[in-house]
Amino acid sequence: MTNDTTQVETARPLAGQVAIVTGAVRRIGKAIAKALAQSGAAVVINARSSREEADQAAKEIRDAGGEAMVHLADVADEAAVKGMMEAVVNAYGRVDILINNAALRGERHLLDMSLEEWHRITGVVLDGAFLCSREALRHMTARQYGRIINIGGVSAHVGASERAHVLTAKAGIVGFTRALAFEFAEQGVTANCVVPGRIGGQRSATSGKGIGNDPIVSRLGVPEDVSAMVHQLCLPLSAYITGQVIHVNGGVYLS
Repeated sequence: MTNDTTQVETARPLAGQVAIVTGAVRRIGKAIAKALAQSGAAVVINARSSREEADQAAKEIRDAGGEAMVHLADVADEAAVKGMMEAVVNAYGRVDILINNAALRGERHLLDMSLEEWHRITGVVLDGAFLCSREALRHMTARQYGRIINIGGVSAHVGASERAHVLTAKAGIVGFTRALAFEFAEQGVTANCVVPGRIGGQRSATSGKGIGNDPIVSRLGVPEDVSAMVHQLCLPLSAYITGQVIHVNGGVYLS
């Protein structure tokens, strides 16, 4: 017969861990934050400037019995990222999980795209993932344990027009994931990339039209489809999964 302690540990396998979710105020990021909190992790809700939405996301987690704090920081700003990591470690003493979800999207014909527009997209996606991972890894490697999940984009695998900056950034995330996996495997850190497909619901103002392919299942995805996979990869039991690109897309793209 299973004792009560084992039951609690099974129900909350991330108890005692600390997770940072960037871009966590809506859609996929918010769903991931809730899933990790439900499994016992203390979750840091990151956003660049959406204080009201961030506070609401944290409130929903707390109302459900979880623990959450809010930290506003531009992930493309080196000083801001360092400040966020310092605040998290001061509050909790550790960083176990990092979800690099923050992203900007948009559409512009390549010949009309300015270098500023290019850097605006690639800066948040790629520079943000680099800066957040570098700072988190200082703490993960010290404890010989960590989980880094980068959120990709299916358009980088199937192509799309007027989104060269977005596709390039999301394709770069795949290479970055594999680099992390190789470099930090011996220090107990895994790195994987989860690639959402067509996710229904209200999209952000920066989102493009997305891909035109229909999923082979009978519906569009929901944020919880993606958060379920991210949650699985964050579990201690998933220690043998690293360097992988995992598509959650209902068959929009078959890799």
